[in-house]
Order: sequence, then C-alpha cells, then structure tokens
Amino acid sequence: MDTSGKVITCKAAIAWEPGKPLSIEEVEVAPPKSHEVRVKIIATGICGTDDHVLSGSFPNVHYPVIPGHEGAGIVESIGKGVTCVKPGDKVIPLCLPQCGECESCLRSNTNCCLKTHLCAPQNLMPDKTSRFICKGKQIHHFLWISTFSEYTVMPDSTVVKIDEAAPLDKVCLFGCGFSTGYGAALNTAQVTPGSTCAIFGLGGVGLSVVMGCKAAGASQIIGIDINKDKFVKAEEVGATECLNPHDYEKPIQDVLMEKTGHGVDYAFEVVGCLDTLTAALASCHRGCGVCVMVGVPPSGSPLSFDPMLLFTGRTLKGSFIGGWKMKDSIPQLVSSYLEGKFKPDVLISHTLPFSKISEAFALVHAGKSIRIILVF
Repeated sequence: MDTSGKVITCKAAIAWEPGKPLSIEEVEVAPPKSHEVRVKIIATGICGTDDHVLSGSFPNVHYPVIPGHEGAGIVESIGKGVTCVKPGDKVIPLCLPQCGECESCLRSNTNCCLKTHLCAPQNLMPDKTSRFICKGKQIHHFLWISTFSEYTVMPDSTVVKIDEAAPLDKVCLFGCGFSTGYGAALNTAQVTPGSTCAIFGLGGVGLSVVMGCKAAGASQIIGIDINKDKFVKAEEVGATECLNPHDYEKPIQDVLMEKTGHGVDYAFEVVGCLDTLTAALASCHRGCGVCVMVGVPPSGSPLSFDPMLLFTGRTLKGSFIGGWKMKDSIPQLVSSYLEGKFKPDVLISHTLPFSKISEAFALVHAGKSIRIILVF
C-alpha cells in the first residue's frame, strides 16, 4: 500500500517525563513537509546519550519525547525540494546536521553545524511543529531524528544515503557510537604512529577509540575501566594492555606516569565523568600531551582542576561526533566498512527485537553489554 502523503501509525518508545522508563506506544507519524524525509527505521542502537535523556540530564530536551539517534533505515517518502535521497534509499539519520549553509559548515576546521541541538534545540521540526502524535498529544523529536520509532521524520540536512549493500543492523553504529570514537582518535587527536594512548572507559565508544588508535599506528594502547569483563574485547580490538583503577592504591594517572615514564601522548575520556576527565588530563605528557573529551558529562556540571596541568603544554579539547562532517563522511565510512577496513560489528554484544527495549536498557545499566542493536 502506498503510504506517501498519508499519516502512518506505528510503534515508538516514548519518554513521557524524565526519570521514568520508556513506554512503547502507538504513534501517528505525519508525512514529511518541504525539505523533510520520512524514514522506516530498520535498526537502532542504544547510546549513553539516550540514557541521559531518560534521566533528564541531557540539555534542552522537552518531554514527552521519542529518543534514539543511532539508527539506519529506508526512505519511505520525501517532501517537496528534497534532492539528496529518494524513496527506497538506504540511509543513516544524522544526529549532527550538516546544513551546508551556516558559518560552521562552510569552514573546513569544524563539524559543529549551527543547527545542532547544542546551539538551538531540535525538539520540534524547523517549522516549530511535531510530526508525532500519541493519544492526541504532541510528542517531541530528539535531535530531529528520533530513531526509537518505526517511522520517523527528519529534515534533509540530517539524513544521508549509504551503499545499497550495507547491512542496516550493523551500520546503524555509524550514526553515533563507532563514528564518535573512531573519529576522536583520527580526526580530533590525530594520533601519530608509534605514540602512546590511554582510553578511559571501554564501552562501545571507548572501544571505537581503541580501534581508531590502532588504525593510526599507536604502539601502546592502554584501556582503563573498572569493569574487567570489558578487557577481553578491548584487547581483541587493539588494546595492548588494560588497567582497573581499583587494583591500585595510587591514582590511575600516577600509574600511567610510572608506566610510560613521562605520561601518555594521547588520553581519551569516554565515560562522561569530570573526575575521570581530570585524571585523563593529568595522565598526559606534561609538555605535549593531548587529552580529548569524548564522553558527555552531566549538563551544567562545572569543571575544576589545577590550571598547572595545562601550563606546561598539555592540551584539553573536545570531540563532537568524532569531528566528522557527517553528510560528507558517513557514506565513505560505510564504504570502507564494506571493504573490510574495520569491523565495528565486534562492538555488538546483543541484538534484540524493539519490543524488548526495556530489557536492553536493563543490560546497559547492569554493565552487561557493549552495544545493543534493536531491530523493528
């Protein structure tokens, strides 16, 4: 049945208010307007940011909302003026827009499109209305893409066509997790061959950082986590050794200083904890070490550390979705994946039906998963 131009009724997971679990509901999804695309989501990952939405710690979110931002699907229909995709195309929704028009998009040294949620909330579509209705109530979008819905509508600046051969239940990771970690090493830190790296946090994004450091030719890649169950996978994807801070009486940064003699060349904080970020910075080489903030800390949290950590030449910098201009880069990353240049599949610990989304979040909270893929 042709659904173009019609309202579609489907299942979606709604966060009705912060601090409450998701509720799977029947929602009405309106057709796309001008420069909008309606996508049938085939698979979506669960990211720590989605958990921040549920807890209420992610900034500028309006409730009720349909979370999810790490998906892949097929274009169902397009609105007037859309030229980048057509119905039937395999696509990845982009949690970071690339409008191609703003001051940031026109610069070569940043990917921070000024239409991103951190610059202007993406709770509603650009015309300030929603495409989701549930029980007669307007439901908000998340990052304009809301991949926890079987069908979703997004601006054409937040979707990109990918290779027809791509397995959607694998490449959905490119929408956030894998790209964020891999790019933090290659783009943001620009890890050099023979260097020493430390990765604080060995979840899906942290393991992607490990993969990026290995691809860049780092000679020593130290994984750090309080969950030793993650060490086997970390070493499988490239870590040369793994450390549990609880195994030492001294701070982990002191341990790293002793191991390396001068501190690591590159440190990556992928937990989203400010104390861990300070430890990562302190573990860097005093004169030229680079610390990259990859994890998302709680909104509004003040960062406090001894400024002498920077005085001798250390650098602290942030990495936003791996530094990729997403419309330009995601199709290329997917093609490289199909060529076997890297295997983010190893990050997938569970694949579950969408109906088990609550079970999936329970696995995340218990620390028993790396990346969970939900399939509609």
